[in-house]
Amino acid sequence: MSGARRLARMLKALSVESRVRIVLMLKGRALCVGALAARLGVTQGAVSQHLRIMRDAGLVVDEKRGCYVHYRLKRRTLARWRVAINEMLAPTCGLYKQTKGARPCVARRRRKAARSRRN
Repeated sequence: MSGARRLARMLKALSVESRVRIVLMLKGRALCVGALAARLGVTQGAVSQHLRIMRDAGLVVDEKRGCYVHYRLKRRTLARWRVAINEMLAPTCGLYKQTKGARPCVARRRRKAARSRRN
């Protein structure tokens, strides 16, 4: 899977407010579906669907504890996602890296022309 496709899949898993809220709740400790539903103010079925998507993305893991299934964040996935997002948002050296064979953008050509006129 390409880096862009992997990043898009990751961002899609976090594209719903309820899932972001679930991540924030699970940062402190593992919780069961009932507890998450009560705190989110939605049905347990809705929470289960969100957790399934998050589990498929590798973001949460489930643990059976007696009669309940508790969900916790997968720290390794969080660390990988943090690196991927930082790389995506990091500024590049200069304005933009020029693609081999592509013409420089108009602004860059104008700056270069202005510099050569001053010299």
